Amino acid sequence: MTGAPLFNRMALIGIGLIGSSLAQVARQRGLVNEISISTRSPATLQRAEELGLGDYYALDAAAAVEDADLVILCVPVGANEAVAKWIAPSLKKGAILSDAGSTKESVVEQVSPHVPDGVHFIPGHPIAGTEHSGPDAGFSTLFDQRWCILTPPDDVDQEALQKLKTFWESCGSDVDLMEPKHHDLVLAIVSHLPHLIAYNIVGTADDLATVTKSQVIKYSASGFRDFTRLAASDPTMWRDVCLNNKEAILEMLARFSEDLSAMQRAIRWGDGQMLFDLFTRTRSIRRSIIEAGQETDAPDFGRHVAGSPVSSND
Repeated sequence: MTGAPLFNRMALIGIGLIGSSLAQVARQRGLVNEISISTRSPATLQRAEELGLGDYYALDAAAAVEDADLVILCVPVGANEAVAKWIAPSLKKGAILSDAGSTKESVVEQVSPHVPDGVHFIPGHPIAGTEHSGPDAGFSTLFDQRWCILTPPDDVDQEALQKLKTFWESCGSDVDLMEPKHHDLVLAIVSHLPHLIAYNIVGTADDLATVTKSQVIKYSASGFRDFTRLAASDPTMWRDVCLNNKEAILEMLARFSEDLSAMQRAIRWGDGQMLFDLFTRTRSIRRSIIEAGQETDAPDFGRHVAGSPVSSND
């Protein structure tokens, strides 16, 4: 980016994968003048300082957001209400308050009541991630060619919305706008359900008395390996996602259970045509994802490319 920074001071509350990546890309592309970082863990905050991710570091989130023009909550969605209460008295009038959570209706319900007059609350969700967490996990290209969904309220200040949209575009993202409820339904099927299935499959394999752990590891070059990548994702984050997008996730789980039952019947009764039709239809989805630029068509899912980040989270 060339020209003046979009914001003088950005405050990041939480400095895991998303927060760390935001700090790096904002610095490298000149999107902000100063970066203020807060996290509840002294060790994590110290590590962020060792990595040089910010200019100001504080365990007190309220102190971190003082004079910030952009505040982004990068904490598990279950922590948003407590953080919003904490920082509300210190938020600067005219500041933009956003987040990076994977659920949006719950964030709106938890945060909105505590947003002071004159502060522009615009929830957001960068759909990018890896199975890694913590400040060391971040990298500046995490958001390149990935979607960021904003769910602004009906009465949103258009200038603030455009400024936040420009920020995410400058981070490398394509930006889309959605209603919070619609966002949660979409993410339940494209992100939340796949992670829950992965956690369950890996847990089932671990529980099976007839399959030892050594065999699971030995033969994990098959499809099981891909499930373990998803199942290695941050447990706190995914616990909170399940509890805060309950309705949409339960609906998707019910639909999945119905489809799984249909597959069971097809296998039991030897309905090869049904199985072939299903596998043909679903195979085309993979091609559509590649054509949309959301995945690589390199052999072995691109794993032969050393050091290339593998996206697995939302």
